[in-house]
Amino acid sequence: MNSNRILDPKTVVVRYVEAVRDGDARTILDSFAEDATWLYPGSLPISRLWEGRDVIVGDFLGGMGAYLDTSAPVAIELVNAFADGEQVLAEWTSKATAASGATYDNRCAAIFTVRDGKIASVREYADTHHVAATLFPGFSGTAEA
Repeated sequence: MNSNRILDPKTVVVRYVEAVRDGDARTILDSFAEDATWLYPGSLPISRLWEGRDVIVGDFLGGMGAYLDTSAPVAIELVNAFADGEQVLAEWTSKATAASGATYDNRCAAIFTVRDGKIASVREYADTHHVAATLFPGFSGTAEA
């Protein structure tokens, strides 16, 4: 197989979610375009438009470890992925233990836009009430979205 071959959008997203599941940092980073964006919903400290591959991977995704018990397992499982052109809808489950000891068990979905074999944008949907209760138990303010 030619390693320079551009993958179809669904394959890019499935590969990305599997890389998150497997802790494959190189593939996670390689999955995003340099100018990618990720919109996380709600009014949590993490709710906003994250801009740029390095910010998404390093600050947003990488920063989530601060809210988790890193000695406990994290389980990510892809449930479904549907593609229509450059748009891919992916659904996955995320299970972990919060730093507070609470059980984090969320079903998430996102619409990924993939261009030239790289994730260009993500609009995520999740149970933000569950995220607030488990990962940000003392948070009661609002963040700019």
